[in-house]
Amino acid sequence: MARIRLPKDLGLRQRMVVFFSLTALVAALSLSVVTYFSTRSYLLEQRTLVAQRQAFNNAQLMRSLITTADADIAELITQIRTEQGGYAVLLQQQTADRVELFFAQSPLRFSQSDLPQELVAKTQDGLTGHQRFSFADNPYEAVGVVIPSIGAVYYEVFPISDVANTLRTMLATLVIGVALITAGAGVLGFTLSQSVLRPLRRVAKAANEIATGGLDTRLSHEEDTDLENLVISFNEMANAVQTRIEREQRFASDVSHELRSPVTALTAAIEVLVSRRDEFTDRNQQAIDIIKKQVERFDRTVIDLLELSRLDAGALTQEVERVQINDLVLRIMNRYGFGNIPLHSEISSSDGDIASDDEIVLDRRRIERIVVNLLENARDHALGATRITLVIDEGVVTLGVHDAGPGVAVSERANIFDRFARGTASRNSTGSGLGLAIVREHVRAMSGTVHVEDSSEGGSSFIVTFPTGGVS
Repeated sequence: MARIRLPKDLGLRQRMVVFFSLTALVAALSLSVVTYFSTRSYLLEQRTLVAQRQAFNNAQLMRSLITTADADIAELITQIRTEQGGYAVLLQQQTADRVELFFAQSPLRFSQSDLPQELVAKTQDGLTGHQRFSFADNPYEAVGVVIPSIGAVYYEVFPISDVANTLRTMLATLVIGVALITAGAGVLGFTLSQSVLRPLRRVAKAANEIATGGLDTRLSHEEDTDLENLVISFNEMANAVQTRIEREQRFASDVSHELRSPVTALTAAIEVLVSRRDEFTDRNQQAIDIIKKQVERFDRTVIDLLELSRLDAGALTQEVERVQINDLVLRIMNRYGFGNIPLHSEISSSDGDIASDDEIVLDRRRIERIVVNLLENARDHALGATRITLVIDEGVVTLGVHDAGPGVAVSERANIFDRFARGTASRNSTGSGLGLAIVREHVRAMSGTVHVEDSSEGGSSFIVTFPTGGVS
């Protein structure tokens, strides 16, 4: 049996509606075809039996009238009673010279040439029969009865337009029924799809909550056995995912904490070496500089790992407050040594100065980490930021850090915010590879987004957007 192939771009609900509709259409058509032709066959068969019975009775009556009465045949045939619309004809043959005499009821509706020639030929061979034909665009059935005793053939013609009308009405009814059944099946499919898709929507919602950090999200139990199997499998998968993620987070946190003490000791030791650097040879001084640089990088990586661990564990709670965003960004830039970078803000007063009434609600600590990490990223990988832009429009803050460095390849933009990810231009840099990952986590916690695009200066622009509420 051929399978019904539905278009691939249809959704599950549309597929169910189409499947129900097509199934109902095929079933209704099949049933209608069988019903129509079986009914047509039955009606015509019954009509033929009635016509033959009446034709035989009238043929016997005609033979009796001719053999017992001395009246004119043309007058006798008028006494034959047929069904409404029926017509009687007698074709008598003279045996000597085979002269055919044609007698018909008046008014004349059929001549001998109007009768079906196949039926006439059959009766002339001495065989009784019947045949359907059309006359004046109307359907008729003719019955021919051979009467050997008087050397004649009796024909009786019956209209079957009532059967044709019945069949036409029945066909129209079946077509309407097929259309209604198909439409009803489509509605049924749409209705059933609601209940079928409801568990899938719950699964999708739970999966989305897990993906956004709700690792303890689970599906409630179902009474349906098949759905309960899905619930059990999903919950077991969620338990496994939560256990693995928590184990990895705990491992990263434990490693970071364990490394903090030796890194602190190494930092203290290298500071002693640096303070007595002049007492060593040039080669030893170079080695001390390399060790100092690597220890600083190691210390920065450990600090970033600790921060990411706290972000993953949700240990950094939101502490929102009303702040003046322009003033906050300027103070952050000055505090970390980026005060020489211009800030272009569209939040300005009438005289062109930065406005003082730009108060919005946000988390000061998260903004500080975002701004500092983006500025340090530009310093380490793009020769420094060229400007910072700040725009507030319809309750959305847009913060941009622009540089004139080598830029970020389009193929690397989707992964550059991953942990330990490095672009081509920063392969040999001293960064930990975690700064942009920390930016993304802080932005997500503020219900915002971050992406990188080409800068008008020829480098890259890191764009952060978040709502003025600053709360996830």
